[in-house]
Amino acid sequence: MTITVSEEAAHWARKQAAEENTSVSKLVGRMLEDRMRRTDDYWKAYEKWKKIKPIPGLDAAKRMSRQELYDTARGPVVRRHQRPAV
Repeated sequence: MTITVSEEAAHWARKQAAEENTSVSKLVGRMLEDRMRRTDDYWKAYEKWKKIKPIPGLDAAKRMSRQELYDTARGPVVRRHQRPAV
């Protein structure tokens, strides 16, 4: 495989490879493999997420409004912060 990079990128790659005690070829190969895995993992997870069926009885459209939550809350669990009048 042959790649074309700017002089600045080539310099960075040589420096990075030296710091990691590896070759530029291995460094670039590892970077490509990491990118490939991240991309593949993302799309696999996305496809899996799309196949998730809704949970019966759970409907976000039927949830309480914020005001209803504050109005029906018992005890100190949910309190609306009131700013003092100035």
